[in-house]
Amino acid sequence: MTSLKVGDKAPAFKGVDQAGKTHTLADYKGKKLVVFFYPKASTPGCTWEACNLRDNYAILKQKGFELLGVSADPAAKQQKFIDKNDLPFPLLADEDKEVLNAFGVWGPKKFMGRTYDGIHRTTFVIDENGVLIDVITKVKTKDHAAQILASVE
Repeated sequence: MTSLKVGDKAPAFKGVDQAGKTHTLADYKGKKLVVFFYPKASTPGCTWEACNLRDNYAILKQKGFELLGVSADPAAKQQKFIDKNDLPFPLLADEDKEVLNAFGVWGPKKFMGRTYDGIHRTTFVIDENGVLIDVITKVKTKDHAAQILASVE
C-alpha cells in the first residue's frame, strides 16, 4: 500500500497522542524511531502487536528505539487501550488521518468480500537522521519486536 521504501526520508509528520501531547518527526532527531500503524485499538491483532512491543520494550529501548503507535481511534479509546494493556509508549489519535495519509497506510482494504477504506498494518523503522531503514508490511503481530530488531542487526 505505502509507496515509501528503505532509504526514503520519513514524512515530517505531526500528531497528537492520547494525552494531548504533540509529536513530530523533528522531536525524534538523533534517535531511532519505530512508528507502527494498527487498524483499531483493543481488537485481537492490534492487542497482540501492542503487547508484544510492550513485552519487548526494554530491549527496544536498550537498542535505542523510541516507539509511537498510530491509529484513527479517538484519544479516549487510545488511553483505554494503554490502561487496559499497560502500554509504555504513546499512541497517536489520528482521527483526521493526516499521519496515516503522510505515510500512505490509509486506503482500500478487502475483508470477507467487502471493500472499505482502512489502515494497512505497517511499521516504519526510522534512523537518527529521519531516513527509513525498514518498512514492515507483513507484520507478525505476535512476534513484531523481533521483526523490528532484525532491521538493525
